[in-house]
Amino acid sequence: MNNPVLRAIKFAANAHGGQVRKYTGEPYIVHPVEVMNLVATVPHTEAMLCAAVLHDTVEDCGVTLEQIKELFGPEVEDLVFWLTDPPKGESGLNRAARKAKCLERMEIAPAEAQTIKLADLISNTVSIVKYDPDFAVVYLREKAELLKVLVHGDSTLMAKAKELL
Repeated sequence: MNNPVLRAIKFAANAHGGQVRKYTGEPYIVHPVEVMNLVATVPHTEAMLCAAVLHDTVEDCGVTLEQIKELFGPEVEDLVFWLTDPPKGESGLNRAARKAKCLERMEIAPAEAQTIKLADLISNTVSIVKYDPDFAVVYLREKAELLKVLVHGDSTLMAKAKELL
């Protein structure tokens, strides 16, 4: 299969295996594909589409950045790097400290990574607001802070994210 985007979808589907979405129980791959489809609605590159569908594989599936680089190239690997949160147990940091680190990281991330992050935020926000209104209060506050640093991301996705928040 020569199409890198189709290869990325297949790879992500296999990596996420039996994982399901927290609130809906649908296969987890639905989320990264939704993120990819949102990115596809704005100016994008093939690498951005690949990274969008692969964005949770390192964080959630034990895939390494080296594997991403080997299979999809250094540009996709770089974008996935920017989109990967530090491990939850890293240095005993609590949620607020981890989120602060993520803000610092995303503030200096390239525009392409910020655009994918906006699409991820949109996808997650819709689900969380619909299915977990109590957690949504905390989540929306965190994401409002994130929007302040995603200033280089796509303006159409930024407007959509702001509308959701």
